[in-house]
Amino acid sequence: MGNLLSVTRRGMKIGEAKVWGHTVRYADYGPEDADDVVLMFNGIGANIESAESFITSFTKVRAITFDAPGVGGTATPLLPYRLSHVSGIASKLLEELGVSSVHVFGVSWGGAAAQQFANDYRGKTRSLTLAATSAGWMSLPGSLSALSKMLTPKRHSDPKFMQVNAEALYGGTIALNEELLREFSEALDHGSMRGYLYQLSAISGWTSWLYLPRLKMPALVLMGADDRIVPTGNGRILASRMPNAKLEIIDCGHLFIVTKPKQIAERVERFIQEIGDA
Repeated sequence: MGNLLSVTRRGMKIGEAKVWGHTVRYADYGPEDADDVVLMFNGIGANIESAESFITSFTKVRAITFDAPGVGGTATPLLPYRLSHVSGIASKLLEELGVSSVHVFGVSWGGAAAQQFANDYRGKTRSLTLAATSAGWMSLPGSLSALSKMLTPKRHSDPKFMQVNAEALYGGTIALNEELLREFSEALDHGSMRGYLYQLSAISGWTSWLYLPRLKMPALVLMGADDRIVPTGNGRILASRMPNAKLEIIDCGHLFIVTKPKQIAERVERFIQEIGDA
């Protein structure tokens, strides 16, 4: 079982678990005996704390997330890795926590990891929610301005860079809410630059295009109407390739789990409830 290290002011429990001999830092929120568990895969360079407002907005389910290799409190591996490695870590972490099946949620880079997990561990995946993400190289590119800024680790390691470039990067209203943007920037603790580059290499050449039709679990695709990094057309591609998927457009940019955490958590919980009622 994982070891509890601390509890945040919002009640999110942070612990560490051994996976393949390495320490993985994870967060756990909600009752351990909940009927439904959400497993969240976070965005590139984003640690547990950056998702705290979203995770703690759930009211009916247990939510689990973790720092990817080289991010936050999870050590950077010696060698680059692929998304299959991330999905394997998630599976082993769930075993350590005594969780047999989950509703998978992935945002941005984490949306790719979530698709990989759903394919690798279909027996553990009860549903799949993909937010602001794509099918990898078979996708529609974002704006050149946003993509050029996304490729630099400074967007996570330098709060000033984030504040100056937030609108061009993410779209939506994040740049207009200075307090929220500052809180999000200060929450980030990204580990090493090598870890960030390893996350980029993990999705280099990756695509879910070929196996998406095999993901037959209920799926919800959420896209931001003003997303500069992952245009909404990518959501249409994902939804059209999965047999039981539906697409919804959120009136926001790329960071809608940050600007609308309660609304998105409520939508995910409603989706889970709809599955249970079907």
